[in-house]
Amino acid sequence: MKTEYATALATCCVVSLLSLTATASAGETGTAPKTYPPNSKSNPLVPTSANVSYGEHERNKLDFWQAKSETPTPVIMVLHGGGWIAGSKANVSRSPRFPNLRAILGEGISVVAIDYRLIGKHTEGVMPPVKATLHDAARALQFVRSKAREWNINKERIGAYGPSAGGCSSLWLAYHDDLADPKSEDPVARESTRLWCAAGSGAQTTLDPRQLKKWFLNPGYGGHAFGKYEYGKDFEKFLADREKLLPWIAEYSPCALVSAGDPPVYLSYSNEPPAPGLSTHSIHGATFGVGLQKRCNEVGVECHVVFPGAPDAKYKSPIDYLVATLKGPAALEADNVPEDE
Repeated sequence: MKTEYATALATCCVVSLLSLTATASAGETGTAPKTYPPNSKSNPLVPTSANVSYGEHERNKLDFWQAKSETPTPVIMVLHGGGWIAGSKANVSRSPRFPNLRAILGEGISVVAIDYRLIGKHTEGVMPPVKATLHDAARALQFVRSKAREWNINKERIGAYGPSAGGCSSLWLAYHDDLADPKSEDPVARESTRLWCAAGSGAQTTLDPRQLKKWFLNPGYGGHAFGKYEYGKDFEKFLADREKLLPWIAEYSPCALVSAGDPPVYLSYSNEPPAPGLSTHSIHGATFGVGLQKRCNEVGVECHVVFPGAPDAKYKSPIDYLVATLKGPAALEADNVPEDE
């Protein structure tokens, strides 16, 4: 992949997040709200368990931060961005652009951050290349569930979050049918890949060139997922090849996967969608979220989309949403993963 395209994707991989503070206000409790030191290079939060292998590839590693609790805790799984071609879990505890880990733990929610195979570096022989990255995320989710007793986590209440491509991966996990194999000899493979909820910042929601052409003035994302660098240079080639790519689009594009009964999601963007007209923000545009929300409304799936000036924004950030949903009523319990045996 050429430098210009790779740089454009990698530069946009992580978008700024609001720091999370305790949800109780001084007026409600009579005490000042809790505050937490932000993530930083000089003061990273050391994982409870670091570089734990969840699969066979050298990139199949995760870090786990355990919240203090006498009862099993929910979990937020963080998937880094980088266009699926760059990025590292190492930044999650060192960069203030990622969610405030100390604040999440203070809410009684544990955190997992994963590395996964990167397109072009670790996906030789895998077609389409994005299959490797997404199936790594699914395997990591299954592995976390397999550690439920050891790590004192509630294996049902797991949410995923990511910026950019990490958000797209989170949506894929939310909308894809369960990949659990109940007959597998591998106990990890028998675990569910379904989520309680998902969220993203600047997340892409489609890999379909026809949708991209409809939504954006100059579409600039998606083709590399299917192994053709020329798609990134020549969108018209990507569009012309759409018919033969349809099976992959149906399998890996979030908009194509969403269906009734899927878990709720929350997406935030730093720009406004065009009204009317085609968006120029073809990498992290709010039009991605608006387009997905329209599809979700058609099938009755909850989808929050927030951007500057968005009406009725109930939650300030993706992490505020995940905390509230993971700790909220168990209305979705029957529709997600089965109870622990």
